[in-house]
Amino acid sequence: MPEGPELHLASLYVNKMCKGVVFTGPVRKSEVSKNPDVPFTSEAYFITAVSRGKEVKLTLTPIKTDEPKVRVKAGQTEKPMDVVFRFGMSGYFRLTKEDELPKHAHLRFYTKETPCKVLSFVDARRFGSWEPNGTWQPARGPCIMFEYKSFRENVVSHLSDSAFDRPICEVLLNQKYFNGIGNYLRAEILFRTVLKGLESEDPSECAKPVKNEIADTKMPVCSKKEKVKAEVGDLLRLCHTVPLEVVNLGGKGYDPEKSDYSVFEAWLQCYYVDGMKSMRDHNGRTIWFEGDPGALAPKNSKSPKAKKRAKKEDDHDYTEKKKLVRNASKDSTKRAVKQEASAKTRKKQKDVHGKRARSKKRHTDKSQEVNTPSHLEKGTTARRRRSSVEPAGGSQRRSSRLTRQNNQ
Repeated sequence: MPEGPELHLASLYVNKMCKGVVFTGPVRKSEVSKNPDVPFTSEAYFITAVSRGKEVKLTLTPIKTDEPKVRVKAGQTEKPMDVVFRFGMSGYFRLTKEDELPKHAHLRFYTKETPCKVLSFVDARRFGSWEPNGTWQPARGPCIMFEYKSFRENVVSHLSDSAFDRPICEVLLNQKYFNGIGNYLRAEILFRTVLKGLESEDPSECAKPVKNEIADTKMPVCSKKEKVKAEVGDLLRLCHTVPLEVVNLGGKGYDPEKSDYSVFEAWLQCYYVDGMKSMRDHNGRTIWFEGDPGALAPKNSKSPKAKKRAKKEDDHDYTEKKKLVRNASKDSTKRAVKQEASAKTRKKQKDVHGKRARSKKRHTDKSQEVNTPSHLEKGTTARRRRSSVEPAGGSQRRSSRLTRQNNQ
């Protein structure tokens, strides 16, 4: 699912594609979406975006006219509105032509230009959500990437919280303290902590000492509370720097379904990498790691079977060249489906003909048995009866009679 880097990249995409673009009219929602309507309509407005952890906020700002006599039409929105998005498992933004809307575009903003374009919130699995007039969720902590000082202070000042009694791999998914970290980031952060060892100071805050390093640099994935406290300096720094590495890669970040996934895949050192171990934590989430899982690992936890990622050809590139490639791919897929259906039909017809032939043969055999002449049947039965009751010496007497006749 999208994590902090992916949501930040999405906000950068919106700001880039919508810079100077004037939107107009109401915000429209798809019929199947259960999210709330966005009560905003304006003759002309701009859209900007900003991210914080696992949330993105779009700000819709009406364009004010310089003419004092021009009044706002009835029903038009005069003040800016913030719409806060949470992406769920598959959300993202895309700007396309109106006749090229993505299939799962559940919230749409229309431009004023001709031909009209549409900024869509696309969510195939519909786990994402939006909140009109929304604010950042108060239960979420500071952003790991762009509020590092506040994030660090929030964690260090709450180490006595019972949340830190849990295994470190589960603590990292607690958005109250680690807003923006998800499954792949926790695996990469913990793996890099093991590789790089532990330092007694955070280079970003050299004047501020942190906990003393511990002797064992091989940190178990599910370590205890005391080790979490001792390692907090290095761990928190990596919680800040590792997500920024993903942002610097560009593109969309973690998106295994796009056709060119090689850059991000090459960056991964632990998550879904061959040779790494995996198991489910207490929450049922899969954690990838190397070495000993630690004393707090769930008992009888089995490693889930690795699933092959089905890479789709559609990487949301809507250029003409990509459109032609996509259409050609669709045509070849349709032909393959038709051929497969035709082959199945021929096989089915062959099976039906074979069954009919076998049934006809059985019927013919039964007819022959029924039509056997009765006198032949009786004669055969009589001979069988005589042979069964004939004395043992009968055959010898017949043989001797035949011998005397021949001698005469």
